[in-house]
Amino acid sequence: MLSTALRNVLAHKARLLMTVLAVCLGVAFVSGTLVFADSTAAAYQAAESKNFAGIAVSVTAADPPPGTSANRPSPLTDTLARKLTTVPGVAAVRPSVDGSAALNAADGTPLRVKMGANQAAAYVPGSKGKDSRYPLIEGHAPTKSSEIAVDQGTATAGHFRLGDTITLATDGPAMTKHLVGIVTTKDTRVTAGGTLTLFDQATAERLFATPGHYTSIDVSAASGVDESALTQQVTAMLPAGAEATSGAAQAAQQALFVGTLTRGYAKMPMVFAAVALFIGSFLIINTFTMLVSRRTREIALLRAIGATRRQVVRTLLAEAFLVGLAASVAGFLVGLGIAQVLPGLLSSDGNQLPQGGLVIGARPIAAALFVGIGVTVIAAWLPSRRAAKIAPVEALRSAAQPAPRSRVRPIAGAALLALSVGTLASLAATAKDASQDNLNSAMFGCGFLIIGLIMVAPVLAPPVLRLTGRVTRRFGITGRLAQLNALRDPRRTAATAATLLISTALVSGLAIIGNSTGQALDHQAAAGLSADYVISTSNTMTGIDPAAVRRVTRAPGVRTAGAVADSTVFIGGKVQEISGVDPATVNQVMKLHFLSGSDTHLGPGRIAVSSSLARKHGLTTGSRIKISIGRNQTLKLHTVVGVYQDNPTARDALGARTEVQQDSFLPHSVQRILVRADDATGHDLRTAVGNSPLLKVHNRAELVREAAGTMSNLLTLMYGLLAIGAVISSLGIVNTLAMSVAERTREIGALRALGMDRTGIRRMIRLEAVTVAAFGTLLGLAGGVFSAWAAGALANGAMAEYSLALPWGTLLLVCLVSLTIGALAAAVPARRAAALSPLEAVAEA
Repeated sequence: MLSTALRNVLAHKARLLMTVLAVCLGVAFVSGTLVFADSTAAAYQAAESKNFAGIAVSVTAADPPPGTSANRPSPLTDTLARKLTTVPGVAAVRPSVDGSAALNAADGTPLRVKMGANQAAAYVPGSKGKDSRYPLIEGHAPTKSSEIAVDQGTATAGHFRLGDTITLATDGPAMTKHLVGIVTTKDTRVTAGGTLTLFDQATAERLFATPGHYTSIDVSAASGVDESALTQQVTAMLPAGAEATSGAAQAAQQALFVGTLTRGYAKMPMVFAAVALFIGSFLIINTFTMLVSRRTREIALLRAIGATRRQVVRTLLAEAFLVGLAASVAGFLVGLGIAQVLPGLLSSDGNQLPQGGLVIGARPIAAALFVGIGVTVIAAWLPSRRAAKIAPVEALRSAAQPAPRSRVRPIAGAALLALSVGTLASLAATAKDASQDNLNSAMFGCGFLIIGLIMVAPVLAPPVLRLTGRVTRRFGITGRLAQLNALRDPRRTAATAATLLISTALVSGLAIIGNSTGQALDHQAAAGLSADYVISTSNTMTGIDPAAVRRVTRAPGVRTAGAVADSTVFIGGKVQEISGVDPATVNQVMKLHFLSGSDTHLGPGRIAVSSSLARKHGLTTGSRIKISIGRNQTLKLHTVVGVYQDNPTARDALGARTEVQQDSFLPHSVQRILVRADDATGHDLRTAVGNSPLLKVHNRAELVREAAGTMSNLLTLMYGLLAIGAVISSLGIVNTLAMSVAERTREIGALRALGMDRTGIRRMIRLEAVTVAAFGTLLGLAGGVFSAWAAGALANGAMAEYSLALPWGTLLLVCLVSLTIGALAAAVPARRAAALSPLEAVAEA
């Protein structure tokens, strides 16, 4: 039976090639993603091992206790550094001063400014006059307060040259420095799309600590000294407020960071892999089902000469195993190519992945074999069970009999549809937020809806195809025959259309959710805002220079400038956002709609809350509640003086700016300036704040565009799924039509003998393919639109502006792509059918 399976694979290699290609695509994404993740992690770890080479213990300042000042002097001093050199086993001690500095590029725009990526440090020469962490490749190290050096990646991205004057900022006003050196670094925070700025030691101490104090002290161990024991000795000598971390602990922290980063990059390719395998499984089932149908007499003959049902099943599963093995090998090789190009595709100017060789471990190889063989064998199991039921008497029939229709399948499909529709409708009516339970319900509901549609598709095919036949009949007899051919075997038509159904449902659903969310974000970005411009920092840990606030207020063309202090508030057991405002100017820069109370009574001990926050905690005007603001963890009793309609500009709560500033993470700072302008421009305002790279100056239109930019990943996913669905669907249609042409050889010969020309034959096959594609597209659109409508309820709680908005252009594009797939996929089978000789076709048994 094994040799029989091998001969069958070789005999039907053209048919099975489509299955190999479909499975190959899924395997390629799985294995390629795993190789990419392993290779990227290895490259990160290699870079970090070089960066931390020789550091046995790192001494840093501990976080200040709750309620204490965050600006206390660092306990890491020259005295401590000298003291650590006396610890037995210490080979060297190197103090360092680190912080953050954002730069403007040569064109004046902020350069790669994002939280945690803009590194700054002191260049600390060693015994040979050089800092081994930062090898110089051009110029010299900074030696004066007016000089800086940057890494090579920063210089390239910012178009800097030696001698340039660069604008930068740490956590205060912008300053200018001269570029005197360019270095290299292995710090992954920099090489992965960040920036590095180096100062002389005195300047770095003044900017990031205080003179004579450091932010960390690195300790190297002598040869043969145990790292853990040295860490304990160093810890015993540290003053209060300092802590020591071993090199092993640093490596563990870095491994966690690398793992999180690479998992994030691997998510989207894995989604593509899952979709490719899911859609491909239907192609496998359809292919083996049609092969079994074509080989009914052959299988019956095997049964007649003594083959048992189990042997028939094993033969077909052996064929599936060989097909899966071929797909696994081919998919793994293609996956290596995907792993090679993924770093370039996922890298950008602001996020460069480290370079390194491919790491091919046992995991991606095992995954390729398991996925390729497993999916193929499992998908072929059901057709093999059907084949085993073929009776030996079938060998005596002159033609293959159509497969009996299952009564269980449509009933089960209808029950699944009813369950999924009920679940999604209930979700749309009752869900108020995107909680985990609601997300799970939406996922299961959408999944069961698609599976239910696939199960009832054979029942839906006749009425839908008769409806679409009104269009195809306009092409005359060829259109009529195309419709009848599609109706001949509804089960096969449904199985062929299933691939397009799945991809269309996924793409249309994502397109609708993306379009609806994008429009909601567009409305929400500038909602609640009366100001014309918003000057803001990137987070609550940085602030706007008080002098800059005064310059903006006095700038020509500015009518009103309202400073806002942003912080966090601990209320009702959860962390929320609070905006500190000036009651005298808040109504000039914000559109506040109070449902009760007002903002006129804001002050120390008095806050206003949004309607969603009030509803969540049962608050009304006059309620009293204990809260804590920012870094102050002491709960204080506050009175609610007003409840306002949800407002993204005001955020969750409003307080008096003086109170919020007092306890914010950066005391007495502001994070936003809302500007009402008469004729001031964005350039004028950026000049007023010193052109600081830490600050963003946006008008209302730019706020909308920034919010819309968050949809880019969803759009990438949507078009990627469309491409995968298109490829696999085309393979399925080619396979089905090729077998259909082979089955109808005598019929096509008869049509040719009766006078139909080759053009008519080609048109008939193409119209049949388009009819099948249209059927799958219509069911997919129905499933996608309904799923998107139901899932939209999850967004209503987070975005009050959310409403269902159909992207008619995108949906039309999906329909056109699907129909084009059908027409193009029919090209080869149509040409083959048209090339049949009438006499030979009619004579064929």
